[in-house]
Amino acid sequence: MPLNRRKFLKQSAATGAGVAVAGAAAAPAAEAAQPHRPAHPVKRYSLTVMGTTDLHGHVFNWDYFKDAEYSDKAGNAMGLARIATLVEQVRKEKGRRNTLLLDAGDTIQGTPLAYYYAKVDPITAQGGPVHPMAKAMNAIGYDAAALGNHEFNYGIETLRRFEEQLDFPLLGANAVDAKTLRPAFPPYVMKTFHVPGARPVKVAVLGLTNPGIAIWDKAYVQGRLAFPGLEEQAATWVPKLRSMGADVVVVSAHSGTSGTSSYGDQVPYVENAAANVARQVPGIDAILVGHAHVEIPELKVVNERTGKTVVLSEPLCYAERLTLFDVELVFGKGRWTVESVSASLRNANTVADDPEITRLLKDEHQKVVTYVNQVVGRATETLTTVEARYRDAPIIDLITKVQEDVVKAALAGTPYASLPVLAQASPFSRTSEIPAGDVTIRDLSGLYVYDNTLVAKLLTGAQVRAYLEYSAAYYNQTAAGDPVDVDRLTNAGGRPDYNYDYVSGLSYDIDIAQPAGSRIRNLTFQGAPLDDSRQFVLAVNNYRANGGGAFPHVADAEELWSESTEIRTRIAEWVTAKGVLDPKDFASADWKLVRNGTPVF
Repeated sequence: MPLNRRKFLKQSAATGAGVAVAGAAAAPAAEAAQPHRPAHPVKRYSLTVMGTTDLHGHVFNWDYFKDAEYSDKAGNAMGLARIATLVEQVRKEKGRRNTLLLDAGDTIQGTPLAYYYAKVDPITAQGGPVHPMAKAMNAIGYDAAALGNHEFNYGIETLRRFEEQLDFPLLGANAVDAKTLRPAFPPYVMKTFHVPGARPVKVAVLGLTNPGIAIWDKAYVQGRLAFPGLEEQAATWVPKLRSMGADVVVVSAHSGTSGTSSYGDQVPYVENAAANVARQVPGIDAILVGHAHVEIPELKVVNERTGKTVVLSEPLCYAERLTLFDVELVFGKGRWTVESVSASLRNANTVADDPEITRLLKDEHQKVVTYVNQVVGRATETLTTVEARYRDAPIIDLITKVQEDVVKAALAGTPYASLPVLAQASPFSRTSEIPAGDVTIRDLSGLYVYDNTLVAKLLTGAQVRAYLEYSAAYYNQTAAGDPVDVDRLTNAGGRPDYNYDYVSGLSYDIDIAQPAGSRIRNLTFQGAPLDDSRQFVLAVNNYRANGGGAFPHVADAEELWSESTEIRTRIAEWVTAKGVLDPKDFASADWKLVRNGTPVF
């Protein structure tokens, strides 16, 4: 049965099955004729902790947006069916009962499959289905998983139902009840490995999640849950785990290693704090890292207080890699001591899908394939995001047009109905395409890959201007006359594409010859220079509205309206109602890149 929050309050430790130790031997019998007893052989134990992270609903090596096997330039393969094969290989090599399998969060959001079982055929319905990710992870035999921030995207009811369907605990030491500050999820799980002729080895797994949940899913968690910092909560729990007899402490953290935060100072806790935890909190042996979607085979961090090395590893997202922590212990003076920890990665592209996982989930997969291939309209021409990072692309205007229309309809009959509506949208993907001809749900889902919802915020012209300046810092400064390399033009300071915004309803130039903060030129509304005191409604996604990307003013602005329907669903409804997807119905020339007034393209 799953170990959920209620069971955790009654039972704080789960015990593993007895395990054999290779190389351990019983002490030789005493021989009366010998004056000296022979030395006992040193007892050792080898533990392998496997880990995945940021699975994001990927069960199979399948791209639902392209309706084809997944492939990329690096030759990667993804999906839990591949991970299952790797896990079985490791269990055979190391001994099944010498291993643990963990995940570091972001499990139930990210693909049409994840969306389907949250919204189309929801697991929360009376007699509803078991979530495919729960089915797969239970079948593979996970021991624990940390909560990711995207676990909260569909609301707490969906998350709790998913938790109930799991045969293992969802851990979150820093996910607490907002009123009592007591754990809302199990903070840890303790596993016991029995060793012949020696004391059992106790392994504690502490789960930590991301403080950004407080703003990214504010609508669901405000007043209900709080998310203090990883460093602070680890400093509270690790000593407790050691006092409970843990010989090994592993942290599963949905938090990157960079020490930075995308939300600025809106939350007083670091977003990517895993390396901070290793440096600041004594008593940790290894940290499974998540959230950042980067590959870290092995990172060694020295604890500032003890001088001990802590080993961190982050497997690539989408079940493309499996981390292995190989932990060597030695027994002496009545206790086990960690002698060494090393980390490595195994690649999902080296194996085939596990046939049991394929059999188990083929029906769910096929339902989703059928769903996303429904035709909802017809496009008069091909639309693509290939150049959307640096040219005003009609395909992004489709998003802003839909958002404008939804917000205008929502505010009709309110005191704000007469205010002009602007809309923001980001070029999320560099490869999305809506081909001429039949348009399907998967075409539109590929355009808007996140499960964001829509919010209406009240901003002044001056605030909109500052918003645009902040967005324009996405471009690298490029002097007039210098060659323009589109591959190096964007992502200044490492800013991702999803933190660059178009804003519709205005006309403006972005002068990339100027330094960041001084780039917005010729900013007009309805042909006249923008009035800084004029009020506007900004149709904005909930990630941005709650502070994601740290854009100025928007998080603190007055909220006029919000909804729980995903923007991608609104796009599908809009196209379905129109029947025909014609750029003349939504395309607009809002902005362009210039250098000292001369257009770049």
